[in-house]
Parts: sequence; structure tokens; C-alpha cells
Amino acid sequence: MDKAIIIDGLVKNFEIIEKEPGLTGALKSLISPKKKLVHALRGISFAIQPGELVGFIGPNGAGKTTTLKTLSGLLYPTGGFVEVLEYNPWERKPEFLKQISLVMGQKNQLWWDLPAIETFELNRAIYEIPTQTYRETLNELIELLDIGKLLKTPVRKLSLGQRMRMELTAALLHKPKILFLDEPTIGLDLVAQQKVRDFIYDYNRKYNATILLTSHNMDDLTNLARRVIIIDNGSILFDGALEELVSRFAKEKIIKATLSGEDNIAQIEKIGKVRKLTFPEVTIAVPRSTVAVAAAELLQNFPVDDLTIEEIPIEEIIRKVFKGELK
Repeated sequence: MDKAIIIDGLVKNFEIIEKEPGLTGALKSLISPKKKLVHALRGISFAIQPGELVGFIGPNGAGKTTTLKTLSGLLYPTGGFVEVLEYNPWERKPEFLKQISLVMGQKNQLWWDLPAIETFELNRAIYEIPTQTYRETLNELIELLDIGKLLKTPVRKLSLGQRMRMELTAALLHKPKILFLDEPTIGLDLVAQQKVRDFIYDYNRKYNATILLTSHNMDDLTNLARRVIIIDNGSILFDGALEELVSRFAKEKIIKATLSGEDNIAQIEKIGKVRKLTFPEVTIAVPRSTVAVAAAELLQNFPVDDLTIEEIPIEEIIRKVFKGELK
């Protein structure tokens, strides 16, 4: 199998009914509905190799979740070709479903009033996992996610971070080859976010699992994904390595300097675009092609105690791509 996921010209349209406000508007919508066609996906194409961990990002409404639901067989596409593990996803064959898992940070598959272990047992039966294999996998996940003390606690009494770790456990008991993660760290505190990230990284490496991850948290991307696909308004804007994203779209670099004196400090703006000037700290942005010259001018003409050259933060680059500021 050369490709774990293949998408070619995927199109998904939704027909929605526009409702006018008020009782009169509701009656009009009922008697003579006004329909609108929404283009969720506009012919997107990409392929993912077995074992790849890919960040799939974009603003709200860009088409990320629609893509994941189509890949997992929950939505039928309007047009295009899709293949996952050499299966047609929307046929939803048992052999296919036993090899994938979809985890959505804002959706709950656990029984709310029961301990999570009850859901785990149910999933064991659904996926027809042999008892010994189930116990070995569960013990491994318990150790990796540190949930041993939480198994018998009703789900409703767990924190959001604890529930997310339980959701991951429930989704991975059958050891899926492909994992679709939709905002797995949403709403979690910093410690819980890092635990989830560490687990995703370890799971990818240990089982060579193919993972497609959507997230608005840039730490998820920079810590996990070597490749990112940026989607907006149903179209792919970028597909490549994070380093390529920076080199392609970041036209500037950042120079940060610590000064020992304020002599001629106002003249710094002649070297580059001043982003921050709060003595003794100075931050300027300069074109990538002139960063060496700009750094030399700072060292020669100002009392510099310390100087660093950095890339534009990845979240800033992505934000500008979304706004159409970078081409």
C-alpha cells in the first residue's frame, strides 16, 4: 500500500434552507422554503503516506471537519475520488471501520453517567477484540495516558482533560491504523494539552499509525506535525513541510536586541520595522535578504549587550495566510 489516504478533486456541497426571522418568516420557510447551496469542499486533492502525522488546519468553516467526516465515511461526497486504506469509506465495511478511528474534541462517545471502563468493554465487543488483546492494549493505554485511578469514576465527574484522555483510550482500543483527530486539545489546560500531545507522538511512532490532526493550537502543530495542509473556504492553500511554509511565506525575520544605553535609540527605525521598543528591549522586523546587514548595523551603531535572530512565529504566518496577506 503506497498511500494510506488518497483524495482527488473532492467536492462536498450542502443544501440549506434560509430562514427569515419571526413567526412570519418561519411560516414562509415552511411553505415556500428558500434554499441555498453551500460549497464546503471545492475539489481538494492530497495524499498521505502510511505512518505520516499531518496537521490539517484552517479557520472555522474552512472544511476541515467535513473532510474528516468524509474520510471516515460519515458523509457522502458530492464529487471526487476518496480512498482510505484502499477502501471506499462511505461503504463503511466492518473491515474498514476496524482500522480507523475518529476523535472529536467537542463530541463525547463515553456514557455520561457510567465509568469509562463500561464504554471500553462495549467497544471491545463492538470491535470483536480478543479478551487477552483487549487487556494488554488497555493496560498499555492506561500507563501511557495515566488514567488508572479514573477508570471507575463516572464520566460526568471527570475534568475535561481527564475525559479527553478517556476518549482517546476508547478510540484506540482496537489499535486503528488511521486516526482522525479533530481538535483533541480544545479547552484543555497546558498540562493536559502536553499529555495528549505526548501520547499522540508516542502512538504514531510505536504503531506507525497514520494521523490527520486538526487544531487551532499552534503548539500541537509545531510539536507533532512535520507536514501541514492549510485549507480555507473549501480549497487547499498550502501543502508541505512547516519549514517550507516559513521559507515560502515569511518574507521577514525578527531581530531582538538588548541595549545597554538609549543613545540614538530613535534611529533604530531606519534599520527595520520596529515591533517593540521598550528599553532595554528592541524588536525589529527586516527582510530575510538583508538580515545580516541589519544585524551588523545594530552592533556597529548601538550599545548592544545581546542580539538574536528569529523566524516569524508560525501562528503569525498562518494567520496572515488565512487573511490573504501572503501569497
